[in-house]
Amino acid sequence: MNNKILAIFIIFIFVILAGCLNTQNYQMNGVEKFRSVSDLQYSGLGSKESISVDEVSNANGKTIPERKVISTATLTIEVVSVQVAINDITNITLETGGFVSSSSISDIGSNRKNGHLTARVPQKSFYSTIEKIDALGTEKQRQISGQDVTEEFIDLGARLDNLQKQETRLQEILKMATTVKDIIEVEHELERVRGEVESLTGRLNYLNQSVEMSTITVTVMEPAPITGDGWGISDALRDAVRGFIESVRGIIIFTGFIIPILIYLGIAVLIALGIKRKILPKLKR
Repeated sequence: MNNKILAIFIIFIFVILAGCLNTQNYQMNGVEKFRSVSDLQYSGLGSKESISVDEVSNANGKTIPERKVISTATLTIEVVSVQVAINDITNITLETGGFVSSSSISDIGSNRKNGHLTARVPQKSFYSTIEKIDALGTEKQRQISGQDVTEEFIDLGARLDNLQKQETRLQEILKMATTVKDIIEVEHELERVRGEVESLTGRLNYLNQSVEMSTITVTVMEPAPITGDGWGISDALRDAVRGFIESVRGIIIFTGFIIPILIYLGIAVLIALGIKRKILPKLKR
């Protein structure tokens, strides 16, 4: 009897130990699984630089595209010397890593010059460059605009991706084509797709360059010369000369108008006198 009780007790102890071991293994497995999931969740997260340049994440963790904006500015400034200002603007542009796409200087009379310059500067230096150029003289006009091409950029990218997949598929079909007719048809379609790929690629490159390099158009002009002595004497003399010339002009016009009339009147008087001399003696007789 005692042996049976001892055997049952030993079996009961083994059952308890086995349950404890299973529980520990389950807990350890759960920890490992949690660590694995955590590693997967956080392995892609790091510093800010690890996020793609063209994509950012919002508060919900969804990836959204970075805005693509083409920035342009038009400035008009008054400077002491147009030539010096054009040289300064060129140097400012080159310092930012940009370039001057066009530049011209013209003489507008009265010993004055006018200049035009178009600069392309990196987007990050757009506003700082405007302020540096503006500091060269007196600002007369400023206009800044931005064209958001994000939607067009995304649309072109999606279309380009689809076309590239079509191109890959057509190349595979071309390898499997067995008849001349099939080969010609596939090559024709492949040529069309490649043409569209080149067109979209060119447009995307243009948009990228326009976004990365902003355009600043600058007009520089010299101030108008100050005339007169402040008392109005020169203006009075000028008005007097102008009035005298106008008076002489009026006299000439009046003389040219009255002389023919005087001639006709003189002729009429002479005729009347002649008639009088001939008729009056006869009447007296």
